[in-house]
Amino acid sequence: MNKNIYESLTNEELIKKRNTLKGVSIGFGVVFLLGVIAFIALLAIKGAKGFPFVAFTPFIVMPVTMLPLFINLNLANKEIKSRNL
Repeated sequence: MNKNIYESLTNEELIKKRNTLKGVSIGFGVVFLLGVIAFIALLAIKGAKGFPFVAFTPFIVMPVTMLPLFINLNLANKEIKSRNL
């Protein structure tokens, strides 16, 4: 069994996979930043008093959700670097 799942991919497939992972991570990052900005604006308008803790949950979970994406992107980048592409 391969340690790196990207070793078996062709060069074109590997570059396509890396570009897809990069695009998805940028998209999630933009959505996360927009959510943080909207949340801060909401707190500024309504005030933090009596604000439910459940509203903070997406901002606690999002970095944990993105961790596997960043790990796979890092593996793809390492494989591209090892192939000198």
